[in-house]
Amino acid sequence: MSERESDRSVSQTVRAQLALRDMILSGRLRATERISELQAVEITGVSRTPVRLALVRLEDEGLLQAIPSGGFMVKAFSERDILDSIELRGTLEGLAARFAAERGASARSLEPLKECLADLDRLVRQDPISVEAFSAYVTLNARFHALLTELCGSAPVIRQIDRASAMPFASPSAFVMAQSALPEAHTILLIGQEHHRIVVDAIENREGARAEAIMREHARLAVRNLRLALRNRSHLDLLPALALVTSATTD
Repeated sequence: MSERESDRSVSQTVRAQLALRDMILSGRLRATERISELQAVEITGVSRTPVRLALVRLEDEGLLQAIPSGGFMVKAFSERDILDSIELRGTLEGLAARFAAERGASARSLEPLKECLADLDRLVRQDPISVEAFSAYVTLNARFHALLTELCGSAPVIRQIDRASAMPFASPSAFVMAQSALPEAHTILLIGQEHHRIVVDAIENREGARAEAIMREHARLAVRNLRLALRNRSHLDLLPALALVTSATTD
């Protein structure tokens, strides 16, 4: 295979992966629904070899499950699955924050994080906060967490956080849009922003234990968002992927 053909195959695999992921997370492919390789070819318009790779990648992401009779099934998630994924991300982000604090992040390296914090401040000060502002918050929040992760200076930790955040529903902003229609929405954003402010201060003052503790607490806010979203499924249009969550814990 030539280099050009190889690049084209990779591009088609990514295209198929993105298209199928979108169909799952938008609710067009439902939990436990089966999808064969041939169906995936018809849906994406991509040839079989790249589609096969795309399906395997989505299995690695945790969105699909291979079935013995052939093909794949859209995976359903329990609330416990998601809680464990969020806890894992919080533990890793706590470690990253501690490393950033203890290894001494420079004033210059903290500037982008502080700028992002200021941009988030301008959004959360809105009351009431619009759905458009929530959407902007999702983008800025993802940037804040990415910048924070980079500050740790540890390639292994960064890789593991990327893997953990790629788990279904485990990313820092996974439930932000779903919470936008809830009465508690603005309060939750303000709490989250206070966490952001504290961790930046802790890193700047080289307080590793404090930085780690607040990031673990920050992840627990995502748990609160999950439970609120599951109790209020009337706004499922804001996060159709919640339909993949088929059971809940009671603790």
